[in-house]
Amino acid sequence: MIYITRRERFNAAHRLFREDYSDDKNLEVFGKCSNPNWHGHNYELFVTLKGEINPHTGFLVNLKTLSKIIRETVIAKLDHKNINLEVDFMRGKLASTENLAVGIWNELQDKIKALGADLHCVKISESENNSAEYYG
Repeated sequence: MIYITRRERFNAAHRLFREDYSDDKNLEVFGKCSNPNWHGHNYELFVTLKGEINPHTGFLVNLKTLSKIIRETVIAKLDHKNINLEVDFMRGKLASTENLAVGIWNELQDKIKALGADLHCVKISESENNSAEYYG
């Protein structure tokens, strides 16, 4: 079993809030991240696949192909967008990094399987100190 990881980057805005909470309650629960005027991050996305090395090519999957799938499937939907308002797979969900990792996993899973590999992990870093990892 081999594991490979591709890193991609994107910039996006979001707001952590619940409509059923007052502004004071949102501030209490989510702090500055509940700013009604949004805030943004320079995200790093790490997509890790696992599987067996193809004896004909010497690799699990072509990393250029993986990069293209990630960029077309998720980065194009996220980069320079408002996650709360513009990202179809996040509609109706709290725009946390945790939910974003799960959403990206769901967007990529079938396309990765079609390459003959398994999706192992989606990791999102929203800052140098904060990240979330999802293993399906």
